[in-house]
Amino acid sequence: MTKEERRLWYDFLRGRPETFRRQAVLGSYIADFYCPSAKLVIELDGSQHYEDEGREADRERNEYLAGRGLRVLRYSNLEVNSNFQGVCEDILKYL
Repeated sequence: MTKEERRLWYDFLRGRPETFRRQAVLGSYIADFYCPSAKLVIELDGSQHYEDEGREADRERNEYLAGRGLRVLRYSNLEVNSNFQGVCEDILKYL
């Protein structure tokens, strides 16, 4: 896990009453975090996700997951580092 993923896991998700899986295999993709009961996938994105290839890969991944009834929430590593509380509050909206 990246340091941002560790922070989200240890400082927020791990203590939640919902069950979250880390590095969950969903079809041919690996989700950073997956909550089966909420049908929620959480992805933390580094800079490569903002280049053309990364954006296209993320679009295809989102379509695949949405087609299986899953909601995908994406946050940049910068958001986790600069607005951790806001990221957590946003996730709570979907739980």
